[in-house]
Amino acid sequence: MSKNCVIIVGFSGITPAFVRCARICYNLIMLQRVLRGLEIAAALVILALMANYSAPSLTDKTEKVRAFTRQIEFNYVAWMADAALVKLRSASVGAPYAFDHAAQKQIVAEYLRVTQFIIDKERSLEQIYADATIVDKEGASQATRAELANLYARQTELAPLAESILQEQVSQIIVEIGLAPAGQPTPSVWYHSTPLPMALIVSPRDHIEQVANISVETNLAIDEQAALENRVDAGLNTSSLVVNIGGVGVYPTMIMRSADMNWLTTVIAHEWIHNYLTLHPLGVLYMETPELRTMNETAASIAGDEIGALVLKRFYPEIAAAAHLNSGLIFTSFDPFLSGDFRRSAFDFREAMRETRVTADALLVQGKIKEAEAYMEGRRAVFLENGYVIRKINQAYFAFYGAYANTPGGAAGEDPVGPAVRALRAQSASLADFIKAISWMTSFEQLQEAVKK
Repeated sequence: MSKNCVIIVGFSGITPAFVRCARICYNLIMLQRVLRGLEIAAALVILALMANYSAPSLTDKTEKVRAFTRQIEFNYVAWMADAALVKLRSASVGAPYAFDHAAQKQIVAEYLRVTQFIIDKERSLEQIYADATIVDKEGASQATRAELANLYARQTELAPLAESILQEQVSQIIVEIGLAPAGQPTPSVWYHSTPLPMALIVSPRDHIEQVANISVETNLAIDEQAALENRVDAGLNTSSLVVNIGGVGVYPTMIMRSADMNWLTTVIAHEWIHNYLTLHPLGVLYMETPELRTMNETAASIAGDEIGALVLKRFYPEIAAAAHLNSGLIFTSFDPFLSGDFRRSAFDFREAMRETRVTADALLVQGKIKEAEAYMEGRRAVFLENGYVIRKINQAYFAFYGAYANTPGGAAGEDPVGPAVRALRAQSASLADFIKAISWMTSFEQLQEAVKK
């Protein structure tokens, strides 16, 4: 595309001249990609409908939990339909092929800047409404709400372009590392950033196992989260926890809004790996056993980290260099991938969490449920003293976070699945070989045999 087209766009929005110019850039390759994406989207929507709306069993553990959540569950089908329309609109103007590399970086940088402003303003708005000394909250928040309205409009304008650019950059790396032998990832890399639902995680009290993971509305306040947990636990004698998530492997994939490019590229790749695995036995069997779930999540985390790093190195080397300088920082457990809350500390979060999991497991094996729960609550205070704000540590906490075992230690404790997945990656000639091998596995025993060889 000519430089004139890029100048026409600037950052003032999509002009008629831009649309005409961009449509000239629209070509058969883009059409093929859109059609392939639609085919996969249709298949995944059908699978989602079959999974979510089949006749419920009164004895099914998830259905028992849903008795407490049906009125507040997140509507994925509606979200996927809306997100797919966003993707199609951006494809109709040939984005991102309408821009040279410099313009692409400008668009992404502007999008991240606006996103950070929105996050900051939303936090300011929350503080106003949480401040008991402010009587006229409408008046006090008027300017902030007006700024947010402008920022939301700007983000809506930029998001289709920025997301298309990042999708294509991640796609290029996926092709180069050998995970797209036909020259195009299957399914296509489609994602959309949005406020994410929360997840209600439920575990038995006598051992750590995720028996339910139900997506609930995005705007549950902390007191509403605690009330939901209490209702479920009182009714079913379980351990439950409402957690924040970083992404969801629906299609297009759902990614939390973030201005952190390192985190963003990692999670885009992570969720695409889930889409890839959905077309293979490992992904189909995701919920069959705790071991298979951990294999899925750990493989996706390993691949997400590696692909995300390659995207930064290729397209944003200045950000990659900054990320390398920050590699010694300690991450909190805000979400399963990475956290934006970085701090230097002598306190080893992962080792302390590993110790907590191992001790809790030992107490539960002995049948000391109340003692284990009291111990975990006591350990939460230790994390708090060291600057890690964790609302609750219980069986559900470990059932969720323990599946993300791409690095040693942490909430996985002594679970052997994570080390086996990491061992398979270490002995694989490439990331593509690793993902292809694990994607066809149907049990933890297969993984163990592969590692022994």
